[in-house]
Parts: sequence; C-alpha cells; structure tokens
Amino acid sequence: MARERGSDPRRLDVPAFAAAGATLEGEVAQADLGRLHDNLMPPPADAAPAPVRWSAQGELRPVSGGAPQPWLHLMVDCTVTLQCQRCLQPMASALAVDRWFRFVADEDEAARLDEEVDEDVLVASHAFDLSALVEDELILALPIVPRHESCPEPLLPGPDSADAAEAAETPHPFAALAALRRPSGGG
Repeated sequence: MARERGSDPRRLDVPAFAAAGATLEGEVAQADLGRLHDNLMPPPADAAPAPVRWSAQGELRPVSGGAPQPWLHLMVDCTVTLQCQRCLQPMASALAVDRWFRFVADEDEAARLDEEVDEDVLVASHAFDLSALVEDELILALPIVPRHESCPEPLLPGPDSADAAEAAETPHPFAALAALRRPSGGG
C-alpha cells in the first residue's frame, strides 16, 4: 500500500485524515491480500494478476447538535480470476467498490446507529487499518455464484442425436405396471 503525506494506510489516523480533507491512494498486489487471494483462481498463463487500485478521501460532516463526524469515501477496483460455477473454467470478474463510511466515537454508538441508519458505521481510530477495509470490501464484492455470461465450452457434452433416439425407443421400466393398474374395459 502507498503512503502519501505521512499517512500510513495500515495505521490511519481517521479523525485527523477527515479533518484535513486528505486523500490517499495506492496499489497493492492481489497476492498481498491473503484472504481475498484465497478466494481466487490463478489467472491464465498469458496474464498477470491485475493490481488492486484504491483511493480514500476523508471529510468532516456537520451533525446537528454535535461535533462534526469523520467520513471516509473508499473507491477500489480490480479484475480478479474466479472459477465459473457452470463450466468450472477460469473467468475474469471486475470488482468495484464505491462506498462511504461514517466514523463514530465508540462501539456502543456504532451498534446503536447501525440499527437506525443506512450508512456503514465504523469506530473512529487513530490507528485504523485501511488496507484491511479495502480487502474486506473486495471480499464482499465477490459474486456469490460466479459464472460466464456464455461459457466458452461446456463441462459435459450434451446428448447426441443417436443417444436421444435410443432413449426415446427404450420403454419406461414401470410402463408394464401402469398397464396392470388400468381398469379393464369390461363391465
């Protein structure tokens, strides 16, 4: 992760970062994000893994009846290689994160606000791990069931016309039983 103006993304002073309206950006290798990397497939042999590009911007927002609160705007993008769940082949998937986070004084306030507001609420810290937040958000952005729009090749071949014709000619094993259950035509 990159450093800019003395800000360390692994120990970010969120209140000071927001008060300064500072911006921080950088790149990190996918392999350096271990939890994310565990969910990925290796890219095709002719391609290297794309770096994860991220930026964060802080700001203070006024709160009625209180001190302004720190906010962080996080944007992350990268392309990862996942396994298609239809054909089991590798597939490229673009991930993009564009989220705002509201920071509050303590866990109790964060838990209370989490129930009341739609914003993402985190506890403000003078040593916040922004790199962990980047990784968390990418993991959350992974598709639940990754699959190609149109798979390049099917996993299993479909039935050919000879197999289909043979299946149509083969009588159903319970057809004789069904005939026995039918009432006879006499009366």
